[in-house]
Amino acid sequence: MITFDPASLTRRLGELDAAMEAPAFWDDQRAAAKVAAERARTQKKLETFERLEADAGELDSMLEMAGEDSEWRDELESSLERLGREIALLQEQALFTGEFDAGPAVVTVHAGAGGTDSQDWAEMLLRMYLRWAEGRGFKAELMEATPGEEAGLKSGTFTLTGENAYGIMQAEKGVHRLVRLSPFDSAHRRHTSFAQVEVSPLVEDDVELEIDESDLRIDTYRSQGAGGQHVNKTDSAVRLTHLPTGIVVQCQNERSQLQNKAQAMRILKSRLIEREEELRQQALAKERGEAQDISFGSQIRSYVLHPYTMVNDHRTNMKIGNAQSVLDGDLDPLIHSYLLGKATAKT
Repeated sequence: MITFDPASLTRRLGELDAAMEAPAFWDDQRAAAKVAAERARTQKKLETFERLEADAGELDSMLEMAGEDSEWRDELESSLERLGREIALLQEQALFTGEFDAGPAVVTVHAGAGGTDSQDWAEMLLRMYLRWAEGRGFKAELMEATPGEEAGLKSGTFTLTGENAYGIMQAEKGVHRLVRLSPFDSAHRRHTSFAQVEVSPLVEDDVELEIDESDLRIDTYRSQGAGGQHVNKTDSAVRLTHLPTGIVVQCQNERSQLQNKAQAMRILKSRLIEREEELRQQALAKERGEAQDISFGSQIRSYVLHPYTMVNDHRTNMKIGNAQSVLDGDLDPLIHSYLLGKATAKT
């Protein structure tokens, strides 16, 4: 795995510039937009590398001054910590080579068995991801949130937009387990709750994937939650059930039923594409005689809040003692560890 390749970035930037200078470049608006977006990403990567290279070059002089002045030692430690974080992000970017890795994602959190505790846990997970996205500089847009009977959420779906959003969020796909003293148990006993996270690439509206209308059950219902006068007054929310696969998607954030249906269809296509890829990977693993780690239904991480606090990723054995910081959105160490381990296993 090559983490830094400025020569390749420079060469690719030249190719993209040449393509954008072609007379007919803007004739195909959608294709042109993709090229322009890649050009912006490539330019940003090259500038980041050059800046980090310059910052690293200053460390020698800082190290010399740090030997004479304690204030410079603090500055040196701060610079090393910042450089370490940025290098880790650059290293992470080099891991994404899949067709959809660089694009946006659809993320759905489902409450598992466990009643109100699991529904509360689903809402905690959704909050964790939204806070992580904000800190990472990603755009997260909530598409639907179905409240539980007493508290929490039965499900919540959001789209995530940002560089390598889908590639990064694949690290979160699977079952998440919470152990805590239940706030919903009058005896305040320890409970174990489960929630499942599904991640799919958010495909373009015009992606070539045929869905037979006879395979769909379409339900409309009243939107729930805050949103002004329109919400809770019309049956604008849409639920699509794909009968052959049992996949269910919902959308309620748009103002009209037609808009919600269009968004729900886009998400359904994304889920079907992800399902096909999972089936293909399982078939390949079976042919190679590999043990198949199916993320759907597998427990990937435990969050223990009692009798001690610990977050344990079962795939990498990475443990973090400050569970609250993770629940507040500090996910990058766990995600990076998984993605790096996954890439290493492939080499």
